[in-house]
Amino acid sequence: MKSNKSVISIQKDFSKMLKPVSVAVLASAMFFTSCSKDDNGGGSNNPPKLDSTSVSGVVSGTWKKNSVVIVKGHLEISAGTSLTIEEGVQVLMSDSTVKPEFIIKGALYSLGTATNPVKISVPDAWKTSTNQWGALWGGLTAGPTATEIVLNYTDLSYGGAITTESSPSVKGGLYKATAGEHVPALYFNNVNGKVIVMNSSIHNFNEDVFYLEGGSVIVSNNKFYTTGITGGEAVNLKSGVVADVAYNIIYSPNTNGMKLSNTGDRTPQLYIIGYNNTIVNAGWRRPTTKGGSIWLEKSAHADLYNNLLVNDRYGIKRDKANPEDNRSKFYSTYYYSFTQSGADQFQPNTEIIAGINDVISAKAGDNDPKFVNYPLSTDSTNATFNSSWDFHLQATSTALGKGKTDFTRNFANGLTAGGVTYKSPDPATYIGAFGTK
Repeated sequence: MKSNKSVISIQKDFSKMLKPVSVAVLASAMFFTSCSKDDNGGGSNNPPKLDSTSVSGVVSGTWKKNSVVIVKGHLEISAGTSLTIEEGVQVLMSDSTVKPEFIIKGALYSLGTATNPVKISVPDAWKTSTNQWGALWGGLTAGPTATEIVLNYTDLSYGGAITTESSPSVKGGLYKATAGEHVPALYFNNVNGKVIVMNSSIHNFNEDVFYLEGGSVIVSNNKFYTTGITGGEAVNLKSGVVADVAYNIIYSPNTNGMKLSNTGDRTPQLYIIGYNNTIVNAGWRRPTTKGGSIWLEKSAHADLYNNLLVNDRYGIKRDKANPEDNRSKFYSTYYYSFTQSGADQFQPNTEIIAGINDVISAKAGDNDPKFVNYPLSTDSTNATFNSSWDFHLQATSTALGKGKTDFTRNFANGLTAGGVTYKSPDPATYIGAFGTK
């Protein structure tokens, strides 16, 4: 999806930071706001540079196009300030002792492009098979004063470190505020705030990817994979959230592609419109049985349309003892399982939700969605993503032409953040995140 373009207002006054910064950090900040004489980063005249002073502590302003930012300690965006990360910036969490957390009390705008994404990760040398499940830095952890987070064309990876008593999130009472918790890739809890994640890749995280307890939210056109070693969901939404979640490919989350719960009883009630997502291999790596595609509980209000569930452990599943809001709607879910055990666990019952115009069968191998390139026999516990896979549909796929389009999204008219309006994409006539090429 392409968003409208407009000027982004950026806080650049470093003298207004809420706490002192070191000379090295100030020098670094000055480098990133003055490394080019033009607003476009200078193109070929401004090649990527290494920040020899490194960055830690309080940050704001702009990290300029194609910079390499070396993070040596925890980061914080203070309340009332913002940080904009321009296209092509590499943010390398390079402190193996501290395992930096990125605390957001103001606003963060990570604005990559399709050809020049932002990367927030660790040095390449650390990306080994031993470190497949990340935990090498924390995550993006917002405080209650955080106003806006935008991740557009951003690659976020190898985080989810475990908290300690000295972690900023624990000291600040953020997320679960206890030592011994793996932080999610993104945590947000301001019911009046905005979270927009589009066209991004989030992978190699230890547990939950998104854990959102408040805000107006768009999550669309993203790729999630290699997340959750022993537990965790890709998109975990709680009360206080109003969201559109669409056109995401979610590959092998430990438990669910989406966990939807009104726990916390914040206002507004959780209301999600989730449509045209493709969820593959969900739930099979969880040691104990719970969900395995989309899980609903505790009066969550969920309208789900056109979702493609392939080789997942279960169909859309509810907590029988504490089910979803009875206004929830379920249409046009397409199920495929390579194994009979998977097909059996797709069948509607008191836990597995039956929708209108679902495509479902009782036999293994029925309803082949005919992906362009993905072996449907791939081990259901596999969590390693192959970049050559292509989840578009072949022209003969029976998932074409079965999508429902006559419903209203929460943010069809858009959310404006950082001066840019981002709109939830239109629903499609096909089922899943991708149609034909």
